[in-house]
Amino acid sequence: MDKFFGNLHAVLGAGFILAIGILFAPFYTDYVTLDANHIFQWLHVFFGIVWIGLLYYFNFVQIPTMPAIPAELKPGVTRYIAPKALFFFRWAALLTVLTGLILAWLYDELHEGLAFKPGYQLIGVGMWLALVMAANVWFVIWPNQKKVLGLVEADDAAKAKAAKMAMMASRLNVMLSIPMLLAMTNMH
Repeated sequence: MDKFFGNLHAVLGAGFILAIGILFAPFYTDYVTLDANHIFQWLHVFFGIVWIGLLYYFNFVQIPTMPAIPAELKPGVTRYIAPKALFFFRWAALLTVLTGLILAWLYDELHEGLAFKPGYQLIGVGMWLALVMAANVWFVIWPNQKKVLGLVEADDAAKAKAAKMAMMASRLNVMLSIPMLLAMTNMH
């Protein structure tokens, strides 16, 4: 069993297989009509949990803890943990937004939400906040983190400036995540 649970891909695959099994179980299909809306809602929530979970990990744990980590141990975080976490972070952001836009389209709420039409303002606020947050991930946080982590060339002054910019953008996303989650969880 330790070999199975030691393999993240196997665990994720088994989790998805179990979930798909539930989708086709009589107790599920007796109460819910299986359609694309349910599939994309499930995927949207899954990717959203990964994205926001990592956002909160970075801001509640990693950023505040880094100053206390001895200098000789910091490369363990910057070379191994942070790049892997940022990989899942940015792709979860993209997949959350993509599945969310598909879901809004399936519910006939995409145009209405993005345009803040009456009755769709709440979902519109959530959608726009998520779009701003995802843009922050891809166009501010990730390019600056590449400098901080040494994945692209930068001198010490550029790294310090990039670290500050990435941290501020990440904290902005924490702030925006709170009203975004309110809007997203109260629409339906």
